[in-house]
Amino acid sequence: MASILVVDDDLDVLKVFKRDLMKEGHQVVCASNAMDALQASTDHTPDLVLLDIGLPGIDGIELCRRLRSNPATASTPILFVTVHSDIESKIAAFDAGADDYLAKPFDLHELNLRVKVLLSRDRSHATR
Repeated sequence: MASILVVDDDLDVLKVFKRDLMKEGHQVVCASNAMDALQASTDHTPDLVLLDIGLPGIDGIELCRRLRSNPATASTPILFVTVHSDIESKIAAFDAGADDYLAKPFDLHELNLRVKVLLSRDRSHATR
């Protein structure tokens, strides 16, 4: 299946996402801050990134910009998964290059559906 990079500073959230995504057959790499995420994206170019806004140090918005500026991850789908549900945060995420946005709390089934859509959309573009 796909390689997914999950970036969230909440270790419990990382565990839940990792368990659920692995159950769907995906390889999952986790990072709890932007610097670890950048290193992980260099070591193992992901097929998809799940990204929280509220990270220590460099926030998720800036991390998204950095991923978009790197040729290796410039076209990698990015799904923000965050507690920030205000319109300003959503606009900032999309302006930074997000492909989708999911506000916490949510149902894991919805997350899996969005992951599936983003991965299939990415593959359909790659075959053109």
